Parts: sequence; structure tokens; C-alpha cells
Amino acid sequence: MLRTHTCGQLSNKDIGQKATLCGWVDSRRDHGKIIFVDLRDRYGVTQLVFLPKPEQLYQQAKTIRTEDVIRIEGVVNKRPPKTENPKIPTGLVEVCVEKLEFLSRSEDLPFEIEPDSQVSEELKIFHRYLYLRGPAVLKKFVLRHKFNQAFRSFLSQQDFLEIETPFLTKSTPEGARDFLVPSRLQPAKFYALPQSPQLFKQILMAAGMDKYYQIVRCFRDEDLRRDRQPEFTQLDIETSFFEEEDIFTLTEKMLAEAFSQVLGVDLKIPFPRLTYKEALEKYKTDKPDLKDNYVSDKYRFLWVTDFPLFEYDQELGRWKSLHHPFTAPTKEGIESLEGNDLSKIKSRSYDLVLNGEEIGSGSVRIHSIEVQKKVFQALGISEEEAESKFGFLLRAFKYGVPPHAGIAFGLDRLYAIITGSETIRDVIAFPKTQRGVSPLSGAPSFVSEEQLEELGIKVIEQKKQDKENESQAR
Repeated sequence: MLRTHTCGQLSNKDIGQKATLCGWVDSRRDHGKIIFVDLRDRYGVTQLVFLPKPEQLYQQAKTIRTEDVIRIEGVVNKRPPKTENPKIPTGLVEVCVEKLEFLSRSEDLPFEIEPDSQVSEELKIFHRYLYLRGPAVLKKFVLRHKFNQAFRSFLSQQDFLEIETPFLTKSTPEGARDFLVPSRLQPAKFYALPQSPQLFKQILMAAGMDKYYQIVRCFRDEDLRRDRQPEFTQLDIETSFFEEEDIFTLTEKMLAEAFSQVLGVDLKIPFPRLTYKEALEKYKTDKPDLKDNYVSDKYRFLWVTDFPLFEYDQELGRWKSLHHPFTAPTKEGIESLEGNDLSKIKSRSYDLVLNGEEIGSGSVRIHSIEVQKKVFQALGISEEEAESKFGFLLRAFKYGVPPHAGIAFGLDRLYAIITGSETIRDVIAFPKTQRGVSPLSGAPSFVSEEQLEELGIKVIEQKKQDKENESQAR
């Protein structure tokens, strides 16, 4: 093993023992004839001491630079009085170094690895490996991991199955644009990256899986804003024989347990509720922040219910689904599906809002093929188009499908709120910029003519302008 301990592990009980540590040099301080080095890894920081003797080791220590990766061996000592650092777990001890090995040397850094370092967003993504080294940034990803594990543990205890659904699927453009992937083996045909696992999770209910969840990547080719990315992560849940109240109860218990376990925060449940109409009339928005309803804290949850089933698109000159076309109308709404005025039909859908931001959305789904056909008709989707886009779901509905409901949570947005981050990019390891570009990897990029020819694709291009834009982005 290269190390016996991490840099956050040593304490008083290790005094007098030998230790071998590996990590990055956080800082070096020359105090007269003694050199102090703070060695950092994911787990914490340990202070190292280099004495004037032996001289060869001392001269080695003089060449140490910030962010060098080193390995040391030495004896754990108690820090002298008044030099302790109670702010860190290792603050009562230090390691008197007897052996130093450079594992990797670092050049001058393009920016300081500090939370308040004034550096552009693009530079932070271009040198993402440096940005992610910052202890404050690391804490966000530790928290993200712990929340994901808490969600998995809770759902597993509730008899949910974690099931993966396909990434290469069929294009069913209803809402945002799909990302398309050309098929080499099926010329002129394309896969689409999923905007959500919606159709597959409903088919899992038809298959009798009963309770499904997945922490899943989703893709939407849409204009980007502060809280949007072309690829994002959601906690996806679908349940058979559940209605609205069951989803509300499940969600509230899951969040309460996760917040308690990870943050030590007790959420007050059940969460307040407003109908869509009440929210608009009182707050002029469908995702209000009910600050007045909370004594403190910081985490203000709210259910918004009874959304309209449809909204009218002036540009397209037709009705479209407010959420998606598989959302169930209310019982009263079913009777109005064949009428001319669709604006008053309510859906059995619900959003979960946190501090004025939507973090989750779901609904009771349509499980009757007759009702589903009526919704398609109201949306102007012909039988041929419905068969072409959603035939594999409709087939499943012919052979007995249970009533089912679900919800999906935007985890990036949730963790950005919890950590007080300015954008969701701060809680995503390798995000894109607001223009959908990755300065780190250079994606998206041009591909060779040979690759395009193999796929049977011809690009209608403005290569010169695109290359100039790409150059400027870097």
C-alpha cells in the first residue's frame, strides 16, 4: 500500500506511531529553519514538519510546490502548545517527516483553488480537475453521494426495484427537442437519447414490476439557462396501484428521512398544498415560495396540484399537453375530452416546489387505452402518428395494465438549492457552459469525413464560421 492513513485520519491516539501519507501539497511555509507543509487529500489536511536534519531531506522539502503530489513517511507527534488547530480533525498532531517522495510535480496553477477565487465559468470548466480539488466543492459532491445513497436505501426498504432503461431509444418529440444518434447498422435511421424514461417506466408497470426507481441521466436539446443543462440527472419513480395521496406520502417520508440522515434537519410533514389556480391567483406563479408559512429554515417545500391538462400553443395553433400526453385527466375531465373547450380540463398532476423552484413533477398516468386515444385526438395526434410514436406503449395497454402513478425529481436542482450554489453547474462534476459546450473535452466537435460517410450523413455546413466560433469558445 502507498499509504497507511489518509490526511484526515491521524489523532492523539496515533502519537508516537509511524505513518505514511499521500496527497496534494495545499501549502508550504518556511519558518526559519523549519518547513511546514499542509498535505491534503479527499479526507482532510495533515500538517507535516521538515527539520534541518537530515540536510538532504530538508533541501528536498525546499523544492516542494503547491499541488505537487507527494508521499511521506514519518512519526506522528503532538503539536506544541498554542499551535493546535481545533478547526480540523487532525489539528492536535503533526507528522515529523523522515522520508519524502515526489509522485507528481505541478506547474504554476491557472487559478487559486479557493471557494472565492475570481475566475470565469469557462476557465473553471476547462480546468475542472483543479476546481473539483477545492474542499468546499468536494463537500457538495460528498453531500450529493450521501443523498443518493439515502434515497436508494429508503426506496429499497419500501420494496422498490432499481431498473435501468435504454439510452438509445425512439424519437418521440413531444416538448423539448431530442438529441439524435445516427445508426450505422440501420442507414438513414436514428436513435434518440431519452428526455425521460417515461414510456419505459409505464411499460414496467404493465410488466408487473409494481415499484420502480432509477437515478438516471436524461437529455434535452433545449436553450440553456441557469438551472438547465443538456444532460441532467433525475430520481425517477413509478408505482402501481398508487394515487396522488400515496405519492405525496411516499415523497414526504423519503425526503424527511434523507434530510435527517444527511443534514440532521427535521422536515415538517406533510408539506403545504396549493392548487394551480390558488397559486396563480395569490402568488402570480405556479411555483411560489411560501416564506410566510415557515418560521425559519431554509427548506420550504410545497405541493402544487390540479394543473390544467392542456395549454394552447399560439405559434402552433393547437392544444398541447401541459406536462405530457400520458397524464390522466380528472374523472370530470374525461367527459370533456371530446368537447371544443379543453382549457377547463384538469389533470391529476402535481409539482413539488422547494424555495420557489420546481424540483419534482409527476402525475397519475392514463391506464385506459380508450382514454389515451381520446387525449391523442384532443392533441391532434392521428391514429397513424400515435402508432408510429407510441405504438409499443399502446400495445402493452392491450394486455392488462394496472392504475399507476409516478414522479421524477431533478437532483441537480435539488442539490444546488441545498448547497446554496449559484447554478446547477456547481453540483455537476463535468457540466456544459450556457452554450452547451464542454471547454474541458472540447465537445461538441467536428468528426472526420470518414465517420460521416460510414453513417451515410452529409453535413450542410458553415465550417469556417463554426471553426471560428469553436476557437473563440476555447
